Amino acid sequence: MNKRIIITEFGGPEVLELIEDAELPMPAAGEVRVKVLAAGTGFTDTIIRQGQYVDVKDKPPFTPGYDWYGVIDALGEGVDTLEIGQPVADMPVIGAYCQYLCVSAKQVVPAPEGLDPAEAVAMVLSYTTAYQMLTRVAKVKKGQSILVHAAGGAVGTAVLDLARAMELKVYGTASEAKHELVKSFEASPIDYRNEDFVEAIDRYTEGRGVDVVLDTIGGAYWSRSYQCLAKGGILVAFGALQLTNGQEKLPSLLLGFAKLMLLWRLLPDGKRSTFYNIQKDRLKHPQEFSEDLQSLFAMLAAGRIKPAIAGRRPLADALEVHQLIDSADIPGKIVLLPN
Repeated sequence: MNKRIIITEFGGPEVLELIEDAELPMPAAGEVRVKVLAAGTGFTDTIIRQGQYVDVKDKPPFTPGYDWYGVIDALGEGVDTLEIGQPVADMPVIGAYCQYLCVSAKQVVPAPEGLDPAEAVAMVLSYTTAYQMLTRVAKVKKGQSILVHAAGGAVGTAVLDLARAMELKVYGTASEAKHELVKSFEASPIDYRNEDFVEAIDRYTEGRGVDVVLDTIGGAYWSRSYQCLAKGGILVAFGALQLTNGQEKLPSLLLGFAKLMLLWRLLPDGKRSTFYNIQKDRLKHPQEFSEDLQSLFAMLAAGRIKPAIAGRRPLADALEVHQLIDSADIPGKIVLLPN
């Protein structure tokens, strides 16, 4: 028997349904079957549920779930580089909200023994996104300063955790309820609801600005984030939260993209701007994704990083978890534990 969540149609959390398959999936040649120990949840899953994620072409019903961590349960014909019981992880974009799944042996990333499944799955989407933006895109150096928006969320707290390990100076926008969480990572919180973050950064940095801004909010925010940059700084946009929740319209976002990818690149102000998408980056550079995720697993095993796990829930709680994500009430990341 294999319990899994399906999206019955695109819409709100109510479209999530728990079903049971009578038999376990069987791995084909070149595949492995995985017993899923933890499936990550996050804002991207809710966009997929709503039918707004452009990289997902599947139509309901299908199983959501951007990333998972588990152990190999069975080997398909011809698989001789992996072993039953070996911990592995993957980022399939959809399919992770289940007890068992089959995947190409070439797709999975090996993990060390002994990791906490909830903490391990946080490394896959949230921490790899943060790590690649900091190291491969912004190429941060010790002592530099960064501003991260939505600092109390899954990717935001991953940025805070990694930035602390990298000895960066961090400012993070977050609701007041998440300020203690932001402070726990030795970062300075900015209450975006009651304070202008551009003015706050100008005050904190005495007019210099920050070296990096990581912005998942949207086009209108990107323009204001660009103002926060010091000369030589870089704005890395990696999402459009306000478009998906209705606070921003498509024309505003498209104008933001035009500035981000064209106009600002022509300005002789010494600043840079770009857009980051982890899935497209993985498809283009699969070896880098594997190397970075294994580096994060090693950091986790060594105790250098500690993800903010807001909850560990069974599959049956997926609907409630999505309601919490939609309301932006989660400090960190909630993880589903299918088994």
